[in-house]
Amino acid sequence: MLADSPARAAQAILIAAGEGLLEAQALLGQILLDGRGIEQDRTLARRWFEIAAQRGHLMARNMLGRCHEHGWGCVADPSVAAGHYRQAAEAGLDWAMYNLANLLATGRGVAENQPQALALYRRAAELGHAKSMNLLGRYLEDGRCCPADPQAAALWYRRSAEGGDFRGQFSYAAMLAQEDRIDESLAWLRKALDGGNASFLRVSSETLMDANHPELRAMGHAYRRRLSQLIGAVAT
Repeated sequence: MLADSPARAAQAILIAAGEGLLEAQALLGQILLDGRGIEQDRTLARRWFEIAAQRGHLMARNMLGRCHEHGWGCVADPSVAAGHYRQAAEAGLDWAMYNLANLLATGRGVAENQPQALALYRRAAELGHAKSMNLLGRYLEDGRCCPADPQAAALWYRRSAEGGDFRGQFSYAAMLAQEDRIDESLAWLRKALDGGNASFLRVSSETLMDANHPELRAMGHAYRRRLSQLIGAVAT
């Protein structure tokens, strides 16, 4: 009975979306994008995001940007994505601020503008966006477009880590390791290991394998084992 519950939920969402319920229209876009309880259809997902976005749904506008950035149901065009992110960011959506900042930081679809990226990461971080907190910490740690402030960086890394972002957990763990607080560092590295994706585990394992402390290097081996598990799961 539980096995078909996602399909039943998808059917209810589909009906509600067809009846004009705004939240259901945005949610229908998401489940179509993910193929959760319904056959995956990225083109149709993009269309429902567009419908909800035109009616003022900010997360749908952000997700429409994601579709254009990554080519989900359309030709990838980060410049179009930037326009959607900007609309939602100016309306106060933290995820859109983060996504627009990522484009500005890398010069994809827009001219590279590190000060604007920093300002957006800061705004989103102050709204409680954990991924932006981590990136704000990086700017502060590196002194990029702002005076270097390791103490402020550590505070933002900790907030990001506590907010559940695996990259923030790794960043905070790295600062703890620099202070020789190895046990605390290992605890956060374990959390990051549990939540990290393959790309993160690949890069982070290499960093840990070069560490001076043997327990950190051992954690690097754990990251590699977890990476192998994830790759194996995708292959099967």
